[in-house]
Amino acid sequence: MATCLGPVEHLEEKVVTSLLFLPLYSSNPVLLKASCWLIMAHADDNVEYEEEFIENQRGARLFTCRFVQRNVEPKALIFLCHGYGSECSISMRDIATRLAKAGYAVRGVDYEGHGKSSGLRGYISSFDDLVSDCSDYFMSVCERRENKKKPRYLFGLSMGGAVALLLHLKAPTYWSGAVLVSPMCKIDGKMKPHPLVISILKKLCSIIPTWKMIPAKDMIDIAIKDPEKRQEVRSNPYNYRGNLRLGTGHELLRVSLAIERNLHQVTLPFLVMHGGDDKIFDPSSSELLYKSASSTDKTFKVYDGMWHAFTFGEAPERVELVFSDMVAWLEQRTMKTVVAQEASC
Repeated sequence: MATCLGPVEHLEEKVVTSLLFLPLYSSNPVLLKASCWLIMAHADDNVEYEEEFIENQRGARLFTCRFVQRNVEPKALIFLCHGYGSECSISMRDIATRLAKAGYAVRGVDYEGHGKSSGLRGYISSFDDLVSDCSDYFMSVCERRENKKKPRYLFGLSMGGAVALLLHLKAPTYWSGAVLVSPMCKIDGKMKPHPLVISILKKLCSIIPTWKMIPAKDMIDIAIKDPEKRQEVRSNPYNYRGNLRLGTGHELLRVSLAIERNLHQVTLPFLVMHGGDDKIFDPSSSELLYKSASSTDKTFKVYDGMWHAFTFGEAPERVELVFSDMVAWLEQRTMKTVVAQEASC
């Protein structure tokens, strides 16, 4: 299980420390960006932010964070699963803040090799280990006395959608539901490698798994419509934007194919949302999930004209529409759970 490595650090202390040492960071661009990001990311007085490091079963330090509305008892728990090369505390801060303001306790963890966690940058040696790390941490939070009766939701963004689906398949009846945004759950037929290429990739991975040999396009320009948001993502020092490592590429391919084969095993309530003009993952992948899943409570929404990162990279009024739909879906399921619990008392 995950082990806590230190006391929780509160927003006020972190911001004050960053301000005090900002002049010292001026000679180091990375530290300077990180310090400025920290101040920008947690400027909402109505949302309390906490962070801590935990240790996974392999001894790696994993960064975790929590967003919750001040002086309000959370109605449910939401666990963030971020995308490849990304992280939770900055890249998903707007999502987390909005959900916290809606009355939810929101937690996230940076995968090993991602964000502020330890490990080789951008390297996923085992997707199974990544999922187990999330499972250990998320479940440890759910099983705390104050949280045991609260509904628990998974929130998966892009590759994080695959993480959320695998967490569900790992414990099919544990989660109350999932919100899946542009999820990675199928490989486009045009991009699926020939079996011979897959065989060669597998052999190379056993020899040089960490080599950055797979050219990676700059996806930011085709994922995010708003130019200012693009710059924010590029300025985040914790995002990985290098070439894809061989082992990582193999794991992403393996997991995508495995999920596609097992979509019929998905049984939890879910809301899957996709931008109609997504050029990273085609909306047909979410449609396949919706049609294949055995869930009796499933909703599929396509937002015409929106791109991959539509939860923050679109015009403000369009982002508001997305979150209005999202919160409404969560509210309905949370209310049903509360009513059922009261009826059983």
